[in-house]
Amino acid sequence: MELWELTVRERVRDTLALYNWSGDALRLDGLASAFCADGRLELRGREPLEGREAIVRFLSGVAAGGDDEPRPAPCADGPRRIVRHVLTNVRFLEITPEQARVEAYFTVFTEIGLDHYGRYRDVLVPVGDAWLIRHRFVSTDWRAPNSTMAPPSAVE
Repeated sequence: MELWELTVRERVRDTLALYNWSGDALRLDGLASAFCADGRLELRGREPLEGREAIVRFLSGVAAGGDDEPRPAPCADGPRRIVRHVLTNVRFLEITPEQARVEAYFTVFTEIGLDHYGRYRDVLVPVGDAWLIRHRFVSTDWRAPNSTMAPPSAVE
């Protein structure tokens, strides 16, 4: 393996982490910055979202109340809002100087416990020194009946 490929792998991993950490904190502008300006987010069973603004607009309606929201006191009526993505089995299918194709599993925990899980299929491209998502396909394989984040139509 050559040095350029190791560099690409680490930059891709950094972008995947940016997406998940920003999403967990509901910093949707940070999450959207993991995409190219004209990047595409495709959720199974839904129309694709084109561009950062469309991605932010959609996701802001999915999961209101993340880490930046005020937390209720320990004795408040409901649990505090929590979102944690766990990314595993990151698999590089193709790496060239022009693009990387990557697949990974994700598991999401919220205040209800295990909320949903599935797979990401990504194409990333170099933009300056970063590698950003040009296209992400999200396949939610299972969701809890009381999921706080995964819409029922996202699971077939």
